[in-house]
Amino acid sequence: MATTLEARVEAGPGRATIHLAGDIDGGARDAFDGAYTEASSSGPASLLLDFDAVDYINSTGIALIVGLLAQARAAGQEVQARGLAEHYREIFRITRLSDFMTILDDEGDN
Repeated sequence: MATTLEARVEAGPGRATIHLAGDIDGGARDAFDGAYTEASSSGPASLLLDFDAVDYINSTGIALIVGLLAQARAAGQEVQARGLAEHYREIFRITRLSDFMTILDDEGDN
């Protein structure tokens, strides 16, 4: 059963964190795009995507992430990710998403 994506933004000095929970698929577009808009509104130098509570990412979800990376790159923002399950770490490597963001090992990597 699909779990609707919930995205919560936490702004910090120089970095905004987008905490994601649920499935990143076609139904996640509004929450995902809204979170990026909110996170970018303060002009942070970097964005941290927290995938710790993400259950599922499909190809449409990958496309949403690619879109966010393109927007962040155009805005001169660095993107980092944490909390990715090993399966999704491998998908990010295969699709080369990891070439455009820093994949952190755990919560301690800040």
